[in-house]
Amino acid sequence: MEASKDAMSELENGMATIIRVFNHYSGEKGKLKKAELKELINNEMSHFVMKIQENAILDELFADLDQNGDLEIDFKEFITLIAMVTSACHEFLNPNCGDH
Repeated sequence: MEASKDAMSELENGMATIIRVFNHYSGEKGKLKKAELKELINNEMSHFVMKIQENAILDELFADLDQNGDLEIDFKEFITLIAMVTSACHEFLNPNCGDH
């Protein structure tokens, strides 16, 4: 697949932003520890997700996302969170979506 020389679309820019944000918080290792996930959610998703202040909530979310049980969140596991939050917010952001 050859990359286009045109400017990226709005969707492509959004996808690139998700990758950049994940890489910023995960660093060179490419995986998020629990504290890094909490920081990412609280700093980058505060309009869509309530700030995580209770450890029990963070523990439950982390366990749900950590599909391979390695106590870290890799990019594929992180994308699951992005998909869940985006899906949950879809109706809120587009109230006419149920009218079709």
